[in-house]
Amino acid sequence: MSIDSCAECIRGEELDVLYQTALLISNHQNLEKSLEKSLIVLKKILHLDNCAIFTLEEEILTIFASFNYNKQQKFITKYKLGEGATGLAAKTKEPIVVENVHNDMIFLNKSGHRSKNTISYIAVPMIIEDTVVGVVGVNITRFTEMDFEETIRILTIVSSLYAQSISSNKMMKKEYERIEELKQYYKMEWDAKVHNFGDIIGDSPKMKQVYNVIERISQSNVTILVRGETGTGKELIAAAIHKRSRRADEPFIKLNCAAISDTLIESELFGHEKGAFTDAKEMRKGRFELADKGTLFLDEIGDISPSAQVKLLRVLQEREFERVGGTKTVKVNVRLIAATNRNLEQMVKDGEFREDLYYRLNVIPIDLPPLRERGEDITLLVNFFLERSIKNHKKRVKITDEAMEKLVSYPWPGNVRELENTIERVVLMGDENGITATDMQLLLPALKSDILIDVCRPLSLDNRTLEELEKEAIINAIERCDGSSNEAAKVLGITVRQIRYKLEKYGI
Repeated sequence: MSIDSCAECIRGEELDVLYQTALLISNHQNLEKSLEKSLIVLKKILHLDNCAIFTLEEEILTIFASFNYNKQQKFITKYKLGEGATGLAAKTKEPIVVENVHNDMIFLNKSGHRSKNTISYIAVPMIIEDTVVGVVGVNITRFTEMDFEETIRILTIVSSLYAQSISSNKMMKKEYERIEELKQYYKMEWDAKVHNFGDIIGDSPKMKQVYNVIERISQSNVTILVRGETGTGKELIAAAIHKRSRRADEPFIKLNCAAISDTLIESELFGHEKGAFTDAKEMRKGRFELADKGTLFLDEIGDISPSAQVKLLRVLQEREFERVGGTKTVKVNVRLIAATNRNLEQMVKDGEFREDLYYRLNVIPIDLPPLRERGEDITLLVNFFLERSIKNHKKRVKITDEAMEKLVSYPWPGNVRELENTIERVVLMGDENGITATDMQLLLPALKSDILIDVCRPLSLDNRTLEELEKEAIINAIERCDGSSNEAAKVLGITVRQIRYKLEKYGI
């Protein structure tokens, strides 16, 4: 047979290898199995032995797919970047040839694959856009018909196919994991019955000012600080900004900092590595990673610990962090919206809140008015919550004008959240023939107290301020409930967390 005939045979075999390889990896359901089959093709057609595909993760090359390797050999065959011929190929981004595996120390042979038929070893890097994703390693035996140059040429082409399929597979897995994590997060939100009652209800002048700010800043990526009393709808404002932003199709992740203990807040924000603490049985992403490319809403930002403040400041400055117990730097693209009902300026003066973090958060402040300052918005909200509760509980209840006046004149210390809970109580316990002013007095124990605002004398009881009235109402409620703040919260129509805040605020 002539030299030209041999060359034609080799080129035909190369084309056959490329065709079968492309066919196998394009129709894969299990990429590892598909790649192993393609390595068998290299063995059968080109007589290359002990073929292996290594993937590079954190500067360590491990076997992803192989032919003629047992389980133990796969486990022990690992190379650091630059170690041996395989590691050197990954480091230099160039093919490495060991012409004689029996006397060249660069051939480490960690798998133990070397026989009297083995002559040489070739390692070819798998590269995508100048980034090494792994290495293809093969043994040349005395049965191999191609020379080094021809082998490197065909392996370079094959390695590019491998690199593309592995890279695509990693991206798909990463996206699948991201979707699963978001599904789990939103399931937790649903299970916790986090209420989001759609767009904000209200036409008062103060709310229109808030709407104007939202429209102006939604399209930017600027950090926002929403300020207002508990229950004023800070989360709704954050959601409205996200929905109107360029990130609307990306995740909107929430975290109430006051509901998380100081020991867990950093793990919730930044995630943790496996073994970072006693209960860390697996790696877990934090809210910043879940919100990547989207928006993160941190409620009650004034309650985070000093150490978490330091890490949060770094994320705002550098857009990067490390998980708890880890050293790998994670970069994120997150828009932050923070909220608080506390006086951060006073906290800064008292040394309870970092001044530099305060200025990082307070780029665009949005001040939400309390419900008592929103006028006729109370009537709009009552009707909205009433319609929804009637639908949910399948019970028709009508509130008379006199009863509505009672609701409008009440100071609503718990704001919109208290109003929502109150209307649900009215529907559940009210008379379907219509709720009168007297019925409202009976249904709402908080309104029975003579220290609260009366319909005929709004805001004029002994010239006392609203805070004085609120404090006295809380004290009376606790006294009537034999000192139980939980029961007092139910009587007042507010949450346990709200009453605890009020107790601390008024020093009760």
